[in-house]
Amino acid sequence: MTSAPRSDDGAADGTPLPRRGAVARRFLPGDSEPDPRFTLANERTFLAWIRTGLAFIAGGVALAALGAGGLSAAAHEAIALSCIAAGMLIGLGAAARWWRVETSLRRGRPLPIPGIVPVLALVSAAAAGGAILMVVTG
Repeated sequence: MTSAPRSDDGAADGTPLPRRGAVARRFLPGDSEPDPRFTLANERTFLAWIRTGLAFIAGGVALAALGAGGLSAAAHEAIALSCIAAGMLIGLGAAARWWRVETSLRRGRPLPIPGIVPVLALVSAAAAGGAILMVVTG
């Protein structure tokens, strides 16, 4: 089910809509107001990325709290800091992705490709490699 885009001045059927606030108009410019279901889906996706970023940060903190095992203290610290940094990057990437999708929805443009996915795949592979290294050397 699709619905016609709505402008700030009125709905598709001509009924007036309340104007968006000044902050919303400034940071989310667009010719139309998207279907709320798409905006809410974009928000849920953002929150899923945030949860993933928080999991990486929590994993890094847990690694920092554990002993170094068979790895040197410097290697153990580097793995922990890499997980924390990855979590921070995922959070920043989630915010950028949310904004790009929301702007595309409001302008009626095609959705941007999810550039954060390959980054997360590489970071996850590196984290798994670090975990395997810690288990094998521990």
